[in-house]
Amino acid sequence: MTNDSEVRSRPLTSYVSRTDDEDEVRRLLGVGRLVTLTGAGGVGKTRLAAQVASSLTRAFPGGVAVAGLGELRDERLVARTVADALGLHDTAGRTDLEAVVSYLRPRRSLLLLDNCEHLLDGSADLVAALLRDCPDLVVLATSRCSLGLTGEHVLAIPPLAVPDEEVGTPEEALTFGAVRLFAERATSVLPAFEVTESNAADVVRLCRRLDGLPLAIELAAARIRVLSPSQIADRVEMNSGVLATGLRMPVERHRTLRATIEWSHSLCTDTERIVWARCSVFAGQFDLSAAEDVCAGAGLDSLAVLDAVDGLVDKSVLARIDGTDPVHYRMLRLLREFGGHRLAESGDEHAVARKHRDHYARLIDQAAATWFGPGQDEAYERLTAAHADIREALSWSLRTPGEGAVALEMATGMIEYWVARGAAWELRDWIDRALEAMAPETRGRARGLAIAALCAALHADLPRARQRLAAAEAIEDDEAAPYIAHARAFVKMLATEPNSMVDAAEAVRLFGERGDVRRQLHPMFLQGVALAYRGDLPGARELLGSMRRLCEEAGEERYRSMALFGLGVAEVCFGGDLDAGERFIRSALEIDLRASDVLSAAYRVDGLAWVSARREEWVRAAELFGTAATLWDRCSAEPDVAVTAAHRMFHDATRNALGAERFDLAFAEGRRRNPHDALAGPEASSVGEPADLPPLTPRESEIARLVAAGLSNRDIAARLVIARRTVETHLQHISHKLDFANRTQLAVWVEQRDRGPL
Repeated sequence: MTNDSEVRSRPLTSYVSRTDDEDEVRRLLGVGRLVTLTGAGGVGKTRLAAQVASSLTRAFPGGVAVAGLGELRDERLVARTVADALGLHDTAGRTDLEAVVSYLRPRRSLLLLDNCEHLLDGSADLVAALLRDCPDLVVLATSRCSLGLTGEHVLAIPPLAVPDEEVGTPEEALTFGAVRLFAERATSVLPAFEVTESNAADVVRLCRRLDGLPLAIELAAARIRVLSPSQIADRVEMNSGVLATGLRMPVERHRTLRATIEWSHSLCTDTERIVWARCSVFAGQFDLSAAEDVCAGAGLDSLAVLDAVDGLVDKSVLARIDGTDPVHYRMLRLLREFGGHRLAESGDEHAVARKHRDHYARLIDQAAATWFGPGQDEAYERLTAAHADIREALSWSLRTPGEGAVALEMATGMIEYWVARGAAWELRDWIDRALEAMAPETRGRARGLAIAALCAALHADLPRARQRLAAAEAIEDDEAAPYIAHARAFVKMLATEPNSMVDAAEAVRLFGERGDVRRQLHPMFLQGVALAYRGDLPGARELLGSMRRLCEEAGEERYRSMALFGLGVAEVCFGGDLDAGERFIRSALEIDLRASDVLSAAYRVDGLAWVSARREEWVRAAELFGTAATLWDRCSAEPDVAVTAAHRMFHDATRNALGAERFDLAFAEGRRRNPHDALAGPEASSVGEPADLPPLTPRESEIARLVAAGLSNRDIAARLVIARRTVETHLQHISHKLDFANRTQLAVWVEQRDRGPL
């Protein structure tokens, strides 16, 4: 069974096999640790690199990670982007770079760093640090120029092969990559198109005039619905005076591509040109509502924007991203750069950028309004899809005089999103930069400082938290009072100082008076745990139970998981009902696994280990500590920071009961288990796993079988406790290896392979 919305999306630039280039890239990766593919924009570096990387998963047991930098415009975020690609949460006392190094150091891994040229210094600094500190890491980079690092192997990627001026049969022409690409893309636009005896010479002439550049060929092929190959070739020649036959240097290829883009631009309607320019402000993918908010105005209404978007998709300027609801679009960076120049020339750049910022500020406000309720997952998905543009909106606000207060509102409006994403360090940086950009007397500064203190406390950075808290307290602002009480309670709890419960109760009361239930919940959790620590188990049960009921009545899940875990900790660690405590923690884990919340799942599995230790089921406890350790590693966190006292107490008791050797064996067995086994009970075992499905890797085989079982990408991510984007990356690798266009083909293939020869 399949869902049509989940059919694999077609990339903006298609991939035509380049066997010799692929073999050379693999050879270089075998002899060096840094290989950079260079070449003109649109030459196909990204697709070639992705194809090679997907074929090398067996050679890199530590994993193949793909970090695309094309959506970034801020060098400060390069390391964070790599951490995202690895699925890492940030953690106490570590920068993003330190977290990436810690994860990659013991692994033999391949990192594909794509589109480095516009962030060359940041990319080079990151790669140099990773290669220095991670001895088994290999980096494959794509860039219009080299990174300039010692030991770098630079491979210039040529355009696709084109025939000589004279060509024989269509079959002969189709042996050349450029012609095959044109035929493939033309067929996708006009299914009846074929390379025939009558048009082969014109297709060859066109591919030669376009220098075999994949992006230029894609743009030209998009016109096949209304023009013949001969007409397209004629117009390219008329509009591209720099195009001439013979050998061309890379700079001339760049001119060829620019001329093709300009020709494509000239064929657009006036409205399409305006929308192309205005859409260039988007850093990542965007939906129609975003395009309408940003592009409408100055004579364009929403219907005109819709028509223009439709036309730009038809001309391959915008690519539709399949499998999203609502439909999203993206623009290749080269086309975005071209549109950006046109926008600057129009004089509308500032106004359009402000509209862009305002759209994403509203998106954050909408997410905040729906977070405490059944729309939470949808809000998270919307923010995740918009992440690149949220960053761009924040950056624009910070570099534009007088907009720092808006940046602060955006950064602090949805801290739950940043924490769930594992990017609390990045959030701290945005808040700090916004505070620096604001005048001292700006309204909202005290609230921002209090939230900055809370974020520092999330990383157990108590000196910074106290500094920010003191600065907030020094400003007389009643609006900030509940935020200050919340931060003060959290700092006191982490520092094991008295009266944290009093401050937490004050925050709960003040937020309650304002009707802000969402912001009541974490202080309520702190208050409940503090009551348990004071020995008031009935009070803890009542308060955390109230928190749980609030969440259940609203249909909220993430804070409900927190309440359940708090109830479990109270029962397990403070002399309560052990069976009830286990049920609470298991229920919390079920929520976290559905949401692919790896960090929260690590807490819960660790908590189940405490339950087994309390029962003196020592082997089971050691196995669960091992399973939890894998989760802690996945988010680059440590239980000694997160749940220090309880973890150490039960961990040490288990190790002492079993002895070092037996503990280590059971711990290692637990590391190999799926976190879902923690819900299945002690009888769960990894024995009897189905065999791999060559040419797929073990992980790809696992995902392929789950697709065949009818699971969605979200369900697969929850089952395997990995990020949804990681599932999507694996499915892209699978589709490249097997040349499948949709999930139905993959499901049939899996069923046939598992059934054996017919």
